[in-house]
Amino acid sequence: MGPSSDIPSSADPDSGLPPPAAKIAKGYAFGGPVLDLGALIWDDAAHPGAAIRIPLSMLNRHGLVAGATGTGKTKTLQLIAEQLSAHGVPVFLADVKGDVSGISAPGTDDERVRGRAAEVGQDWAPAAFPTEFYALGGLGTGIPLRATVTDFGPVLLSKVLGLNRTQEQSLGLIFHYADAKGLELTDLKDLRAVVAFLTSDEGRPELRDIGGLSAQTAGVILRSLTAFEQQGAGPFFGEPEFDTQELLRTAPDGRGLVSVLELPAVQDKPQLFSTFLMWLLADLFHGLPEVGDVAKPKLVFFFDEAHLLFADASKAFLESVTQTVRLIRSKGVGIFFVTQTPKDVPPDVLGQLGNRVQHALRAFTPDDAKALKATVKTFPVSPYDLEELLTNLGTGEAVVTVLGERGAPTPVAATRLRAPCSLMGPVDAAAMEGAVRASGLYERYAQAVDRESAYEKLTRPPAREAPAPAQAPAEKAAKAEPSLIDQVVGSGMFKSLARSVGTQIGREITRSLFGTTRRRRR
Repeated sequence: MGPSSDIPSSADPDSGLPPPAAKIAKGYAFGGPVLDLGALIWDDAAHPGAAIRIPLSMLNRHGLVAGATGTGKTKTLQLIAEQLSAHGVPVFLADVKGDVSGISAPGTDDERVRGRAAEVGQDWAPAAFPTEFYALGGLGTGIPLRATVTDFGPVLLSKVLGLNRTQEQSLGLIFHYADAKGLELTDLKDLRAVVAFLTSDEGRPELRDIGGLSAQTAGVILRSLTAFEQQGAGPFFGEPEFDTQELLRTAPDGRGLVSVLELPAVQDKPQLFSTFLMWLLADLFHGLPEVGDVAKPKLVFFFDEAHLLFADASKAFLESVTQTVRLIRSKGVGIFFVTQTPKDVPPDVLGQLGNRVQHALRAFTPDDAKALKATVKTFPVSPYDLEELLTNLGTGEAVVTVLGERGAPTPVAATRLRAPCSLMGPVDAAAMEGAVRASGLYERYAQAVDRESAYEKLTRPPAREAPAPAQAPAEKAAKAEPSLIDQVVGSGMFKSLARSVGTQIGREITRSLFGTTRRRRR
């Protein structure tokens, strides 16, 4: 795990390191607030005096944590999240396997932890961090996260449903129709009711008025929605909708709140949870003001199992993701994508990830070897033999390069990472349940609400009109000659305008990058 054979090995008299290693260490000597990742590895040994760090101000320049299963990616997320919280920065973590919840409890002091701390020069002490637990739709332990179908939008929903490009565009037309008619799409049955109406005898004339939407495509969308609902996806959509501003909170002691989304209960719906994470980001993007470069980010968002987001994605979807990642930086939000290899992330997105923590890769198959070579090409030139190094890294070791305080990439550094101070494993189920019920958000979001929306409006039986009472001749005359005000108020133009204004006030329909909307928070 040392340098290439052609690198001179004479030591730097000031640091005790060979000149190439000393040069790497100098590249991480920052003056401002930093997160400590670990110690430089050179000649198979960790050097505690050569600390590898990330400037806090560069955390909104996004990043990538990659590596094969079992190489320590989750502990790296935990380590970074702890230090962000300590600096007063809120953090969002997706807990796919159920082992990130330990950040809410102090770690266990044992020989392994003490040994790692000594190797990297870490003053380790057990610590717990302020944590809020969430669950998609309330499936699992956590405060339920829900989104309305309207706010989720047609592009993200098309990704979840597996629709092709034509069907995605048709779904967008259906959303537009619902907006125009004042049909609120709160949950899946609302959208299903709108599509069913458009394909019915009564709704076919309306369908013909929607340019580009065929009855066959509407039928495919309806069947996809029905199957999706039968798979148990219904609880994720509805009200009360989660206000993503909750993720930006800090604890009373000033530390950033760590929001942990518990996903083990929905592991069989990977497309749903990865797309739901993208909805959270899109909603944050749409609601946050521009802040430019900041001393520390407003939020750092860890996007686990990132390959699921990009698998089989349409061109429009990928363009929207790329644009969101590019623009959300100026709103003070940093995103770390977590996956196995950099090739899991599209080049246009990968090019925006300035901070890299690459754990070990395996090369057991020709495809593995190809992925390894591709990964090496994504790093700056370095004195290491990266192809050899990446296959020989131990658990809790990684190759690191980050953006320095002036925005330039740091030298590539093999790093032995610090140990998290919180519990490296899941907390007790009863403790997590207690934390959820004690949360100030539990009462607000725990109970689902089903208000009148598109489904109720379209399935409501028509009201019977009561017979008009007999009228006096004077009254008949008055009715026969409506006033000018009555004529204006009764006109189609006035009704259309009133409906449009009512829709804007009630739902603030403004489609964003993903076709999502922002609703007025109550």
